[in-house]
Amino acid sequence: MFRYFENLVDPYGPYPQTDTPPRKLLPFLLTYAQPFRRVFWAAGLMSLVVAAVEVGLISYMGRIVDLLTEGDATQVWDSYGLEFILAALFILLIRPAIQMLDVLLLNNAILPNFGTLVRWRAHSQVMRQSVGWFENDFAGRIANRIMQTPMSAGEAIFQVFDAITFALAYLIGAAVLLWGADVRLVIPLLGWFMLYGLLVRWTMKRVGPASKAASDARSKVTGRVVDSYSNIHSVKLFAHHDSELDYAKEAIEEARTTFAAEMRLYTIMDVALVFLNGLLIVGVVGWAFVLWMNGSASVGIVAAATALTLRLNAMTGWIMWALSTFFRSLGVVAEGMETIAQPITLTDADDAKVLTVDAGEIRFDGVSHHYGRGAGGLDRVSLTVKPGEKIGLIGRSGAGKSTLVKLLLRFYDPENGKITIDGHDVTAVTQESLRTEIGMVQQDSSLLHRSIRENILYGRPDATEAQMIEAAQRAEADGFIGDLVDPDGRQGYDVHVGERGVKLSGGQRQRIALARVILKDAPILVLDEATSALDSEVEAAIQQTLYGMMEGKTVIAIAHRLSTIAQLDRILVLDDGRIVEDGTHAELLAAKGLYANFWDRQSGGFIGTEQAAE
Repeated sequence: MFRYFENLVDPYGPYPQTDTPPRKLLPFLLTYAQPFRRVFWAAGLMSLVVAAVEVGLISYMGRIVDLLTEGDATQVWDSYGLEFILAALFILLIRPAIQMLDVLLLNNAILPNFGTLVRWRAHSQVMRQSVGWFENDFAGRIANRIMQTPMSAGEAIFQVFDAITFALAYLIGAAVLLWGADVRLVIPLLGWFMLYGLLVRWTMKRVGPASKAASDARSKVTGRVVDSYSNIHSVKLFAHHDSELDYAKEAIEEARTTFAAEMRLYTIMDVALVFLNGLLIVGVVGWAFVLWMNGSASVGIVAAATALTLRLNAMTGWIMWALSTFFRSLGVVAEGMETIAQPITLTDADDAKVLTVDAGEIRFDGVSHHYGRGAGGLDRVSLTVKPGEKIGLIGRSGAGKSTLVKLLLRFYDPENGKITIDGHDVTAVTQESLRTEIGMVQQDSSLLHRSIRENILYGRPDATEAQMIEAAQRAEADGFIGDLVDPDGRQGYDVHVGERGVKLSGGQRQRIALARVILKDAPILVLDEATSALDSEVEAAIQQTLYGMMEGKTVIAIAHRLSTIAQLDRILVLDDGRIVEDGTHAELLAAKGLYANFWDRQSGGFIGTEQAAE
């Protein structure tokens, strides 16, 4: 039974993806609610039925009181015994069945699946964003919103069916019941309801913005704390323990004050609610008592009115809290939308083709990209890398080397110009196929917090165990992998490397990254300081591996250590976003330009003018 309701909606089912999600709250939620339409209708109907049953029970309790005054016990039982038995059977059997169906729809069909669907689709949407989009935000804040938004969206839906729909139905049923007893009993109920509505309006108008401010503040705390944790080496190295605590405390204090402001609203609401409920009890029960004294109402009506108002008195706090939770949850969802609902700006063309590299020719035709700043990056760069040619890129920090590679990989689109591979514009092919054809080893080779085996197989998931081990051996990684053991007792290729590979040394991470690219065996190879984290002995061994990897491939290698690229076919010198020198090692030395200057100024094989990584 549970499994049936849990499988009414598949949260991972296919859906039309969009590059421009709704930016308004209601359309945003309705998009995610589409698969739940029938379940929502059923849950809403059951909420109405449950409320009707509850009001009916109170009404019937009043009838019982009246029946008990008609005669002695024997007469009452003889006249109404069968009715009492049927009522008892309804309460014992039918009412629980109705309630069970209601909670099965809510607790088992909606809650687990709705939050899962939102989280899955939100994660899928965010994963489609460009590298540049991620570079402009905190990973911790993005993750926090992906985690908070589904829970809050689920909570909002829960309150709609568990409290709001039920409460409206209950209130209407109460009015009908009192109207049937004596129309005058409805007057104090309506007066109370108007005052209650004003209180709700006052509270909700303020709770939404207050909850969003509190949610924003919590996200800021998460972002700052995660930033400190992920850079813990720098924190410890520069002895910034206290300053990091102060940095976090500033955000934590903002979270405290915004949350305190939100809680003030609830305190005012609670006090006002107690006063209003007093008016409700005195108004309805008092009037019913007056009617009874005048002979216009029976004892049963007084009893039913009393039970009804006491029930409403108990419910109002719950309803108000449910409404507050509802609007607070919507505030959190609205904050999450700032991340989730951002449009995808770097997309595949509608008719994008799958790229298959045959020769490996790369062309940059008048390419400019300044990250929207008008300066930095690349400026009108034209370059042809012939099939199988191996070129080196050097230049000062900020010269445009990394920008050139990012544009080739289509992490960004050029602001002007065009990049082609074998004549295919990189913006006209699918991003996935483009990056499948390019292997890259970066200077900062961060690894996934998974096993070494999974990290290497990331280059080619369908590779065999033997192929994976061969790649590790070629990268000079197999030796140290066999000696590794993690805190959970896993050994060798099963060892988990920690977040970004923090449990390994820089050289070990670099060798695993090399193994991953060796296994990928893409026709175009990009090396961004591929051996910078290695000691001289290991670098010398791997250098031969790299030259072996380059065979038959088109290669672009960025290097600060000029000795690693001196043997390549051509070397390009970038300066201020432009190619200012182009030639072989010997030709550039003879030209006595920037390259020759860099070569002369090298100490230990590095460009002396390099002060920071791009």
